[in-house]
Formats: sequence, structure tokens, C-alpha cells
Amino acid sequence: MEHPTLKSDTSAWVFQVWVSFIVALSLMVLGIYNMAADIWVKGYLVMGLFFTVGSCFNLAKTLRDQQESRRLINRFTDAKTEKILSEFEMKR
Repeated sequence: MEHPTLKSDTSAWVFQVWVSFIVALSLMVLGIYNMAADIWVKGYLVMGLFFTVGSCFNLAKTLRDQQESRRLINRFTDAKTEKILSEFEMKR
């Protein structure tokens, strides 16, 4: 049984993802800095921004870990199935 090869992201895609993240974060921080508000309001918004960014990283890692776990379980299942099939064919 053939297993699909793992897809790897191109360097252009990785570059685009990092640039978009850095630009979005920079513009948000710049917007908060230039906002006409008291310092405590700006601090609250910056704190919320960093909690949101941290939550996004945690969500992405959790989803990736779940996907890798499913892939590993599928490989074990496929290996067991191949073993059973090979033993069945040997008995015939």
C-alpha cells in the first residue's frame, strides 16, 4: 500500500506568511501607538493584541498536533491491515 508523500510548503509561501504576520502586527501596534487615547486604554489594547496573537499560535499548534496524531494513527492502522493481509495470503 502506498502512502502519500508529505506536502512541504514552498519557501515563497513561508516568506509570505511571515511577512503578512509581521506587517499585520506592526500596523496594529502602530495604530494603537498613534491612537488618540489615554495610556491605559492603549495598554489594554496592546495586552489584548498579544493575547490574541498568542492564542492564534496555540490554536495553530494544537490543530497541527491533532493532524499529525491522526496521520500516525492511520499509519499504524495501515501497517496492521497490511500485516493481516500478508498473513492471510500466506495461509492460502
